[in-house]
Amino acid sequence: MSTILEMTWKEMLRKKVMLLTLLLTFVFLIAFWFVADTVGKNDPGAGSVHNGSELFTRFTNGAFILSLGYFFGAFVIAFLAIFSSFSVIAGEAEQGVMQALLPRPLPRWKWYLGRWLGFVTLGVSYAFILFLAILLITNVHASVPRDPAALLKSFLLFASVVPLLISVSMLGSGIFSALGNGVFMTMLYGAGFLGGMLDKLSGSLRLENDALNVLHNLTGIMSMLMPADALQRRMTAELFSLNEIGGLVSLSNGGFSIINISAYPSVSFIVYAVCYTVIAFAIGILHFQRKDL
Repeated sequence: MSTILEMTWKEMLRKKVMLLTLLLTFVFLIAFWFVADTVGKNDPGAGSVHNGSELFTRFTNGAFILSLGYFFGAFVIAFLAIFSSFSVIAGEAEQGVMQALLPRPLPRWKWYLGRWLGFVTLGVSYAFILFLAILLITNVHASVPRDPAALLKSFLLFASVVPLLISVSMLGSGIFSALGNGVFMTMLYGAGFLGGMLDKLSGSLRLENDALNVLHNLTGIMSMLMPADALQRRMTAELFSLNEIGGLVSLSNGGFSIINISAYPSVSFIVYAVCYTVIAFAIGILHFQRKDL
């Protein structure tokens, strides 16, 4: 199994998708630096905070920059997770690679688990680098959270999208063709993202209560179909400890009004997302055991 994991790493480092991801990351971080610099110019600075208004300005600037960075960083993480694994079964079966490998004394579950661990460890390592880079760039231009517990919880939520998407992507690769699974995963992730955006915007829409309830039910279903965006919203909430400052800071004004992070999922939804990942992984490995290659 360790051989399969190592093979996955070597294969990913040679693939164009990894090169494209690194290129996108480089361009994103350069653009993010200039955005952070522009927003950070409104920061009164650590030595000039004399009242609550200036303190709130510093907090809002840092929150806005970090929220913006992790909002777009989540897309890069999803891009790597989906396009690294969407053809792992269907693509290799079509090319005849799997038929040459699996007849050897290697149980199928070990091949599947080795592949899964390879994709997940690579994706989580990349997520850590990106998470740290966004945090450091923001720290240069504005204030950032310093609580180690909050940073750890937010990183775990930020990186949790990787095993979630890879588990579903590998399951889909065993069912659909490589192209079909790529389309399926893109649409599924897009549906979850759309549900999250509608949920964020629902508070600013002037709708009747009945229409608002229907919209909330719809966005809830979309988030349950793909909970990736909801995990990212919870990550932002943990990063800024919104459950503690909600009564002190207005989350609908200033920098928070552009990226509304006042609506975030509960702990029960996080448990649901973990179960979702485990079930997708278990079904994928069981289906692969019975799949006719």
